[in-house]
Amino acid sequence: MQTIQANNYPIYFNEKGYEALNLHLKEKKYSNLFIIVDSNTNEACLPKFLPYLETDLTIEIIEFEAGEQHKNIETCVQIWNVLTELGADRKSLVINLGGGVVTDLGGFVASTFKRGVDFIHVPTTLLSMVDASVGGKNGVDLGNLKNQIGVINVPTMVLIDTQYLETVPQNEMRSGLAEMLKHGLIYDKAYWEKFLDLKAIDYADLDELIYRSVEIKNEIVKQDPTEKNIRKALNFGHTLGHAIESYFLENENKTTLLHGEAIAVGMILESYISLHKGLISSEEYDQIKSTIKTIFDDIEFVENDIEPILELLIHDKKNEYGSIQFALIEGIGKIIINQSVENELILKAFNDYKS
Repeated sequence: MQTIQANNYPIYFNEKGYEALNLHLKEKKYSNLFIIVDSNTNEACLPKFLPYLETDLTIEIIEFEAGEQHKNIETCVQIWNVLTELGADRKSLVINLGGGVVTDLGGFVASTFKRGVDFIHVPTTLLSMVDASVGGKNGVDLGNLKNQIGVINVPTMVLIDTQYLETVPQNEMRSGLAEMLKHGLIYDKAYWEKFLDLKAIDYADLDELIYRSVEIKNEIVKQDPTEKNIRKALNFGHTLGHAIESYFLENENKTTLLHGEAIAVGMILESYISLHKGLISSEEYDQIKSTIKTIFDDIEFVENDIEPILELLIHDKKNEYGSIQFALIEGIGKIIINQSVENELILKAFNDYKS
């Protein structure tokens, strides 16, 4: 697979990535190497990764507990302290080996330690391969509010190796699939249509589907690295999806949702809003809703859930001057940004989702 050139860093695939990584280690003369993992990837992925490394550098493994609830500043403080104790300096390299929580948090830790050290992402879940590791966004949650603290800072490289997907459970694979569906809906109708019949997709096709998803995200980010304009397209399904994810994360009576599970609901709700703003046809909406509901289980909402979710919208990072901004689809494969939506229409979207 061809290397994808992002803004100031390459994205390598499979074997080519390890060749590039080892060449980089040889040329850069780092002082030492730190690999950040969570408790899952330490066990399942690190043994696969380490044999590929060709280096005489001292390698230190830093592990934190897996789960979105640990993607916070307290975990960062612990890792900054460990880096300090182990003698990390400005010439150290950090490799983030894991899913979206590891790449988001690890990238933030590296970007801020001693005002920034080099870091490399090695995503190990479908979600992190097609979304979290690409684009330069690094950060942590503030309480239950998603990604409130962070920086945009690009890695030295991204290494995508699909062998790590063998370690990923089915629900996590589905979570990543949500972002792939989004890429089709906002940018490439032909790509979206590949997912209309999942049974027809061969596992051998997965590499190509991942490649196209990364390509789409990269094409958008290259036009607008700091999200002033078209990059907001990538927020389709996320305005409501993040609020739903945050609400389920903080509510002890709810089962915590995976990112993709929340975004799947968000895409249906925001497609309904697109329909009622005259941006998509009822046929397109029905296709989107039925396709996503075939892949993802329904999430149950009771009446008391909706108001707190709407209140969480005000904390969305895309809001400007107190106005909630949506990215909506204007036909499958096209996007329109900076759309205001009244609460009444959001409530109708929830009612339609539940019906």
